[in-house]
Amino acid sequence: MHGVFDIVGPVMIGPSSSHTAGAVRLGLMARKILGEEAVKAEINLHGSFAMTYRGHGTDKALIAGILGFSPEDERIREALEIAAQKGMSCSFQTVNIEDAHPNTAVIYLVGTSGRTARVRGASVGGGNIMITNIDGYNVELTGRYPALITIHHDCPGVITQVTKLLAEANVNIAFMRVSRQNRGETAMMIMELDEEPAAEVVAQCRQSKAVDYAFAIPAI
Repeated sequence: MHGVFDIVGPVMIGPSSSHTAGAVRLGLMARKILGEEAVKAEINLHGSFAMTYRGHGTDKALIAGILGFSPEDERIREALEIAAQKGMSCSFQTVNIEDAHPNTAVIYLVGTSGRTARVRGASVGGGNIMITNIDGYNVELTGRYPALITIHHDCPGVITQVTKLLAEANVNIAFMRVSRQNRGETAMMIMELDEEPAAEVVAQCRQSKAVDYAFAIPAI
């Protein structure tokens, strides 16, 4: 069975759902992960993105998402100019990433507070995306669901503490993935949820033992 979205495609500005609408959502997801306005964006483009990004407006689309625009926002066409007016520096580089999806971008952002985020993702068709790496942690994040992300010490009991808080708030977990770089060091947990968690639930997660940081990302 195919839904209307699968047949018609997303509401969007631009010539290509993959190169434009999906690119906007990649930029927007990177902006949500950063958690604040960006003052600097360095973007590496691989494969088809690298070959056609100017002609298909992928550069404008990625920056539009980083600015917080949606795929149907008419300001996408002027995104580069708007970014310059806001004082956000933007740069693009074409790269070759082994075994990567052809519509892959690696987005490095610096925020107003100095906070940074490095996000790798791909536009996988029909305006859909898959985030595969955040700050060196392998993840699987689609943006279809609200998500809660924790950065925590890799030790027993942390997952139980966080999931218990969600259960007490009656928030159901749709998908969950935990990634670590080395055993016993820092890990990242991503929980895609059926509804966005309340701010107080996120605050409680931050107070949990061994959790260094926790933040929520709305569905996009």
